[in-house]
Amino acid sequence: QVQLVESGGGLVQAGGSLRLSCAASGRTFSSRVMGWFRQAPGKEREFVAAVSWSRGNTYYADSVKGRFTISRDNAKNTVYLQMNSLKPVDTAVYYCAAPSGSIVVVSTARNYAYWGQGTQVTVSS
Repeated sequence: QVQLVESGGGLVQAGGSLRLSCAASGRTFSSRVMGWFRQAPGKEREFVAAVSWSRGNTYYADSVKGRFTISRDNAKNTVYLQMNSLKPVDTAVYYCAAPSGSIVVVSTARNYAYWGQGTQVTVSS
């Protein structure tokens, strides 16, 4: 089992920044990557970014490239999502997620077995 706890959400004006954190505990060694997803009201959950624990390889959705940065701190078992130049369309509940083992496609939500409780990000115009 892997437990995930997100923090760092909040209300920010358009153009502002937020940093989300996801602390992982439990059998974290079994997950090769960590991902961030988001879900806006009435929409499906969508991929935002992912990072590999070992090499720090990063993956991003086109909609956030150049604005968001994912990183990890292996010593703290924590993954971060730095979000800059936020837009109202970024408003959503943000979830961190971990698979139960190695996965090939990091952008597919069903490949992840463990999910945090989510943190609300609201961007006002």
